[in-house]
Amino acid sequence: MTELAISGMTCESCATHVRQALEKVPGVRSAQVSYPKGTARLTLAPDTPVAALVSAVAAAGYRARAPEAAPDPSRDGFFERARHWFGSGQKERGGGEVLHVAVIGSGGAAMAAALKAAERGARVTLIERGTIGGTCVNVGCVPSKIMIRAAHVAHLRRRSPFDVGVSAAEPTILRDRLLAQQQARVDELRRGKYESILEVSTAITVVHGTARFTDAGSLTVVLRDGGEQVVAFDRCLLATGASAAVPPIPGLADTPFWTSTEALASSDIPPRLAVIGSSVVAVELAQAFARLGSQVTILARNRLFFREDPVIGEALTAAFRDEGIEVLEQTQTRRVTHAGGEFVLTTNHGELRAERLLVATGRTPNTRGLNLEAAGVKVDEQGAIVVDDHMRTSVPNIYAAGDCTTQPQFVYVAAAAGTRAAINMAGGDAALDLSAMPAVAFTDPQIATVGLSEAEAHRSGIETDRRTLTLDNVPRALVNLDTRGFIKLVAEAGTGRLLGVQAVAAEAGELIQTAAIAIRAGMTVHDLADQLFPYLTMVEALKLAAQTFTKDVKQLSCCAG
Repeated sequence: MTELAISGMTCESCATHVRQALEKVPGVRSAQVSYPKGTARLTLAPDTPVAALVSAVAAAGYRARAPEAAPDPSRDGFFERARHWFGSGQKERGGGEVLHVAVIGSGGAAMAAALKAAERGARVTLIERGTIGGTCVNVGCVPSKIMIRAAHVAHLRRRSPFDVGVSAAEPTILRDRLLAQQQARVDELRRGKYESILEVSTAITVVHGTARFTDAGSLTVVLRDGGEQVVAFDRCLLATGASAAVPPIPGLADTPFWTSTEALASSDIPPRLAVIGSSVVAVELAQAFARLGSQVTILARNRLFFREDPVIGEALTAAFRDEGIEVLEQTQTRRVTHAGGEFVLTTNHGELRAERLLVATGRTPNTRGLNLEAAGVKVDEQGAIVVDDHMRTSVPNIYAAGDCTTQPQFVYVAAAAGTRAAINMAGGDAALDLSAMPAVAFTDPQIATVGLSEAEAHRSGIETDRRTLTLDNVPRALVNLDTRGFIKLVAEAGTGRLLGVQAVAAEAGELIQTAAIAIRAGMTVHDLADQLFPYLTMVEALKLAAQTFTKDVKQLSCCAG
């Protein structure tokens, strides 16, 4: 039995990653990794080089040391290991100099990168111009999902499939109290997951101010409290996120319109709300406000979810209209005015009036003002920083991750990218594979996708076979008395290899990860159909959809294997 000391692990998932990396090394017969002990115990074939084990762990983003280099066991407690990771254990470069990483931003990508860089021995300077935590926890994912959930509860009290036996009633909406509850949870998560962690990470220094490049090796920071500070770095990560895009509609800029930030922070539930846009943010907040009492009209320049399979947009539009949400497709707003507390929108289909206007037409990367030209960092036409799958920019020592880049704008993508960027900045080799990236829109029903749509597969030259299963064939949907939606599987013709899944269902977000794992594992629809799924779950719909490639599921018993 060979034992290695492992550092850099922060949870049980880290231990799993280390174990998987070690098991891939030729000669490793078994591997047991303990996060609490910081060790890996291995059974090896004769002559298995320890150097190969150390390299495999390093490539996964952690550090391994052979027994002879292990720290004194008497000092191997949690706090000692934390001191080693974040303090005196910092990795030295040539001449005894510690690698210095500058991180601009403090959201998902920035935090993941800062923590991983510190774990790998770097000294980190994190620069934030606004509130610690970035978009997701403060003004994005977290508050929006709280509001959406509250709106869902209000909707069920007003209307549900079980009203025949459970009396319904119009709820009283106290938006100010809901808002206070929402903000309390935001504050709690920001404190617990961002601020407190930074406070105890001695290898990370937080600088509050606005950064801009002086050249490819230094930043000038205009400090929030006055003055300037020059930050010279060995490596730099740009993780500045994105902000709401504002379209150039005549008159719009002169009105008190909402972006998602103002909408989520408002104690106002307007009698009438107009929503310009068909983005995920647009449809999520439109439905939430409708369920809290607003009369909502969505103005979509094309149709809902026009970049996805058309059946997705059709299903969501039908669900919205059933709830009384007006969806105006192929509608362009030509002018916006505001007077007497009322917005007037002039469109190609006439005039629309509302007390509030939400503009949700996408997000723009926060790259202006960084003086990227001074460093030589290239951006695309939208101002997004161009990166490869290693988060490298056009400048060798400058990396970027998250919504300010050309990567998909999801916080989990940002965090994964930040972690890999840190590994690479510290000399590792970690790529971000987005081939099986799940995406979810938290409407009701939810929209979830992963992999290739039928059209995307065809554009890639792949011949496909596909099946669509309506939810009236899914036992869980039937017992819920809610059969809105479908599951669509896209497979490679001939082999049956699963290429993509599109789902519209009440819990689509909860089942899509199973599909993602199946795609990443290279499973066929026949493999999927042969798996055991727990009965009366929505995820069982994946099995049933897979069975439709060879069977008529209408002719099966309710729990047929």
